[in-house]
Amino acid sequence: MLHKLMTHIVAGYPSIKESEQIATTMLESDVDFIEIQIPFSDPIGDGPTITEACRSAIDSGIKVEDCFKLMGKLKKKSKNTPLLFMTYYNIIFRFGLDAFCERARQLGCYGVIVPDVPFDEEPNDHFIDTCRSHDLKVIQLVSPVTPTERLKKIGQLAEGFVYCIAGFGTTGTKQNVSGSLEKYIKNVRKYVKVPIALGFGISSREEIEAAGKVADIVVIGSQIIKLYRDHPGDKGLEKIRGLLKK
Repeated sequence: MLHKLMTHIVAGYPSIKESEQIATTMLESDVDFIEIQIPFSDPIGDGPTITEACRSAIDSGIKVEDCFKLMGKLKKKSKNTPLLFMTYYNIIFRFGLDAFCERARQLGCYGVIVPDVPFDEEPNDHFIDTCRSHDLKVIQLVSPVTPTERLKKIGQLAEGFVYCIAGFGTTGTKQNVSGSLEKYIKNVRKYVKVPIALGFGISSREEIEAAGKVADIVVIGSQIIKLYRDHPGDKGLEKIRGLLKK
C-alpha cells in the first residue's frame, strides 16, 4: 500500500519561529498533511509530550491569532499540502464558531480535528454544519472500542479522512502494529469509505512502514516534538527529516 504521511506541530512550541521552521521542514520532506495544534490548557486527548508542549506555548504567550498567522504563512509555502487545525472546542467556542471557521477557511485551512466535540451534540452546537458552510472538513475520530452503530454513523458523516486511534490511551502512547490492529482497520473499512489515518504512538521508520500496510495515512506527532525537544535547532530538524524521508 502506498501510504501518506500526516505530521503534527504545536503552534508556538518551542517558539512560534521554531514551530514554523519545523513545519517548513515537514513541507520540504513532502509530507501529505500537517496538523497545526492550537495550544489548550487541558488537552484531554494528548499525552505528556504534547501536553507539555501546549503548556510551554501558552506560558510563552501564544494566542489564537498567532496560530492563524502561522497557518497563513505555511499555506503560502505549502502549495497543495492540506493544512488542518487541531484543537479543543473551548478555544473555538470562545473565539466564536462562525468567526473561527470563516477565518480558518480564508487562510486556506483544509479541515479541523476537535476530539471533544462528538457528533451527538450537533443538534445543539451545529459544529459540523457551520464547518461545512465554510468548506472545512470535520475529521471524525474512531477507536478500537467504537460500537458498530456509531461506526455506521461516522461513515455517513466522514469527509476528508477518518482518524483511527491505534489503541487505548493518549497521544504518544506506544502501540504495536499487530494482527489485531489490522483486524480493527478492516472492520472500520466496512463502514467508512474515505481514507483512514492511523496514529497515536508511531515513532520510527519501521512503525511508519508497518502502519502504512494497513492504513492510508500514517500520523506522526509526539515523536516529532520529542526529536526537536531533545535536539533543538538544526540537529533536530535533521532528525525530523530522517524520520520523514520517503
